[in-house]
Amino acid sequence: MDSSFLLVVCASFILAGFVKGVVGLGLPTVAMGTLGLIMPPVQAAALLIVPSMVTNVWQLAAGPDLRALLRRLWPLLLWVMAGTVAGGALLPRDGGDWAVVALGAALMLYALAGLLSLRLHVPPRHERWLAPVVGAATGLVTAATGVFVIPAVPYLQGLGLARDELVQALGLAFTASTIALAASLALQGNFSLGAAGASAWALLPALAGMLAGQWLRGRIAPELFKKCFFIGLFALGLHAVLKPWLG
Repeated sequence: MDSSFLLVVCASFILAGFVKGVVGLGLPTVAMGTLGLIMPPVQAAALLIVPSMVTNVWQLAAGPDLRALLRRLWPLLLWVMAGTVAGGALLPRDGGDWAVVALGAALMLYALAGLLSLRLHVPPRHERWLAPVVGAATGLVTAATGVFVIPAVPYLQGLGLARDELVQALGLAFTASTIALAASLALQGNFSLGAAGASAWALLPALAGMLAGQWLRGRIAPELFKKCFFIGLFALGLHAVLKPWLG
């Protein structure tokens, strides 16, 4: 890899970490969106593993009651992991244009949901059957695109969790997705020792960006930042969807 390529990768993870530091999520989404402009999604997903794992474990460890969340969310987490591994085995290995388009579509859906402030309400009586469906769907999207958010994040936001519980639940779900994605990539031969080393290197700019984002969090209006974030994400997704036709 030449120096200009490394600078783009470094900048991508700084930006992704910065967004996560400010709004509490978005590292894999932003990293996949920006890296997808210069490399196939499967390579971007391999780079994402270590930064995503470390930052999400950090996030879930800081929450109020991990045991209670595990008791409530284990069906979702189990099906996220199963869907990711199954999707990795069933979907084409080489990715190609369809994977880029799928990534772009996932980013656009997430951005639109954020811009429209869409919020689901999930009654407790429906969690038993809905959690496996949402988990499996999230796993398939993760296997295809490397993005963990659709539809797990809207589902978790609809559970009526307190703010700190929601942040911890997101960290828990993203950790499960990262573990399963790493396993899926390894089974496909796309997460070798060299890829793991490159992913570990990417942790440094991601942490630097996250610390900067946390510092800035109390100094800007969160709603304004989120709006700009979702507009930028939509633009990235649209570019990815159009990329096969743009050449």
